[in-house]
Amino acid sequence: MPPTPQRRRLARRLAAGAAVLATAAGVTLTTTAPPAGADSGRAHRPAGTVDVQLLSFNDFHGNLEPPQGSSGTVEELQADGTKKTVPAGGVEYLAQSLRTARKGHPYSVTAAAGDVIGASPLLSGLFHDEPTIEAMNKLGLDVTSVGNHEFDEGRAELTRMQRGGCHPKDGCYEKGKTFKGADFPYLAANVTDDRTGKPILKPYTIWQHKGVKIGFIGVTLKGTPDIVNADGVKGLTFHGEVETINKYAKVLDRQGVKAIVALIHEGGLPASTSYNYDCDSPGPGAGISGPIVDIAKHVSPKVDALVTGHTHQSYTCTIPDPAGHPRTVTSAASYGRLYTDTTLTYDRRTHDIVRTAVHGPHAANHVVDRTQPKAADMTSLIARWNKLAAPVANKPVGYISADINGRGAGTPEEPLGDVIADAQLAATQDTGKGGAQLALMNPGGIRSDLAYKASGNEGDGVVTYAEAFTVQPFTNMTNVVDLTGAQLLTALQQQVSGPNEASPKILQISRGLTYTLDMTKTGAARVVADSVKLNGAALDPAKTYRVAMNEFLAGGGDGFPALKQGTNKYVGPSDLDALTAYLTAHSSPTAPLAPPKADRITVVK
Repeated sequence: MPPTPQRRRLARRLAAGAAVLATAAGVTLTTTAPPAGADSGRAHRPAGTVDVQLLSFNDFHGNLEPPQGSSGTVEELQADGTKKTVPAGGVEYLAQSLRTARKGHPYSVTAAAGDVIGASPLLSGLFHDEPTIEAMNKLGLDVTSVGNHEFDEGRAELTRMQRGGCHPKDGCYEKGKTFKGADFPYLAANVTDDRTGKPILKPYTIWQHKGVKIGFIGVTLKGTPDIVNADGVKGLTFHGEVETINKYAKVLDRQGVKAIVALIHEGGLPASTSYNYDCDSPGPGAGISGPIVDIAKHVSPKVDALVTGHTHQSYTCTIPDPAGHPRTVTSAASYGRLYTDTTLTYDRRTHDIVRTAVHGPHAANHVVDRTQPKAADMTSLIARWNKLAAPVANKPVGYISADINGRGAGTPEEPLGDVIADAQLAATQDTGKGGAQLALMNPGGIRSDLAYKASGNEGDGVVTYAEAFTVQPFTNMTNVVDLTGAQLLTALQQQVSGPNEASPKILQISRGLTYTLDMTKTGAARVVADSVKLNGAALDPAKTYRVAMNEFLAGGGDGFPALKQGTNKYVGPSDLDALTAYLTAHSSPTAPLAPPKADRITVVK
């Protein structure tokens, strides 16, 4: 979702101014020891081989500072089946974790699987993610694939992230300093220019160290155009993940590069929310579902390991390749809360990774815990950019009485989703300002919780502009359109049918709109049609309603083509302006905003 001129004006002003318990889920703890019979460690390593350490992460999303609320924790499964919540994340700790992990490993490479930037908190997002690219350079990232969010500001901006140069409109943020771009290659093997038919960035790269060669192929999910604004991917074609990886695996093989890793910005859904559960219990890959499973089963055996992302989940699984040999498929949650350590045993004679019918590379996820020392260079980087952001970032915009959870709610209807939908309705309901009667908000656009005790020194319950920006970083414009009751009902049904049936995207709704969601049924029938009401009155299929939503949804994004049928469009304020205005109008130090009850959608399980 590309930024609006509003965000660019803000930047210029700154520059100018200065799931269940383990027994119920059937999961067990994953140990950090290699599986029985694995060729790990010098004592058991075959002659003529070396161990290459592959460190990886995904979906960092510009979270330089420790993420707030539930976005800044991971769930750890204990030996007795209970679960422990562990604070995690922040680039000061991620850099330290990676540097510590590399000690004693002469062959070590660090890779990411997309969405390193995009949908970022204000500290990075306000400066078009230059701070995050700078941080990735410093912590030693060697390569990454593109993700869908790398296209939030379009192809030209992604190219600038790679090659450097100051922003074409905002200019340079620090006097005498020009943004240098990424020291590491961004890989986009399956994204081609419609005019040339060629990838817009490098499709692969070869990492070399002391005679060891490992090829990396990077792809994003084929469905990227369905989940980003159309302007960001105009003139581009996104090809299938499997066909693209297999194509370039052959290219690398012909060059004599036999050891290959695929960086895939597409992922799976593990059976447990704990980062350290055993994905291979009771058998290889038994603990994971979702798109990555089918991809893993069809990617060429020439590829030795898959590093994945997009779903923000954590897993280290073993899924057999088409030849029946085990192959690791990993993901390290999101926001820099985890990193994955995979051992690739490289055979100098065959130039390939040792994989047999018994075992594949060993991998384990590790917590980026906040009890370790901070990386001093990252602390300095954060302080430098925070100083530039301070005039806008620290401004109070509202007050809350307790955590208002968004992504951390764990329920179809999120309390913060209700607040955001209400804010968009309030901003557009007056005659002359759109005349909206209801508002809809896509859950994927809610990037964080509003935490009562946030990081920093703003004070408990105070919501700063930076915190609001973290929740709504896209600054999409609100649109108000005419939709018939029949079209609105179809949109609600599209939450749980078609491309969204396997992984529902439940729209957050403004006050006055209510309905029942029966998850015991399948497809569109899950939305009980005669239960949909607006202000107590049944939805009339023939009546026209004025519906507010962000421009991404109004364009049919996230699998809602019915919303694209809206007519008589009115463009209102940005979603971020709507949220901050609502918080300011509906809260004060003595009367903070309480979390909504989230009782607009009745869910039958």
